[in-house]
Amino acid sequence: MPINQPSNQIKLTNVSIVRLKKGGKRFEIACYKNKVQEWRSGVETDIDDVLQIANVFMNVSKGEVAKSQELKKSFGTTDINTIVKEILQKGELQVGDKEREHDLSSVRREIATLVAEKCVDPATQRPYPVGVIDKAMTEAGFSVRPGKNAKAQVSECIKLLQTNSKLPIQRARMRVRVSLPVADVEKVKPKVLEGADSVEKDEQGADEWEAILLIDPSQFRILNDLLQKECKGRGRLETLTFAATAGS
Repeated sequence: MPINQPSNQIKLTNVSIVRLKKGGKRFEIACYKNKVQEWRSGVETDIDDVLQIANVFMNVSKGEVAKSQELKKSFGTTDINTIVKEILQKGELQVGDKEREHDLSSVRREIATLVAEKCVDPATQRPYPVGVIDKAMTEAGFSVRPGKNAKAQVSECIKLLQTNSKLPIQRARMRVRVSLPVADVEKVKPKVLEGADSVEKDEQGADEWEAILLIDPSQFRILNDLLQKECKGRGRLETLTFAATAGS
């Protein structure tokens, strides 16, 4: 819906409002959609391409421009350029209901896609379609957390699916290769095998021992730390694949 500025009837369309509370007052600027994040990440450097109107408002929707004395009191200056940059950097980007709903829907889809990539049906060891995961998320009562990216919510989602949905699901096993110098085998090999779900290869040559293991992804860091600590950089850990089928 267009936002009107009564003083000169400028219609602001496709607007993003950035709001900053300072000195007990609320200040707003009208920006082009998508440009705020580009400015903050350094992709966009021309402030004229970010702002729809080069002014500071008390209320963009009502076209209420901030008075000079209010700017001076809150920001210590009346220089619009300086104030706008501070609001852009520190302010909160206001998102409309439809846009928020769309964003949450996109994040939810991304979470479902990531879960489908990381998990399998325990009976077949094959991944589920994203649609099946999405239905199970609804069944489990999963809600997307605003402000957190999809990746940060995947583990929580998987745990909820395992406890609150009827869908049998487990994390896909990671296939890794571990190599140790012969001198470290006796001390380190038992600890390495302890963290494996299954062992595909276990061979000792003249110089080194090599194994190919299926592990839970959570074991990867544990194995890596073990090799760093015990082998002082002489051991190697290499990711091969996520196992789509057991023993593949």
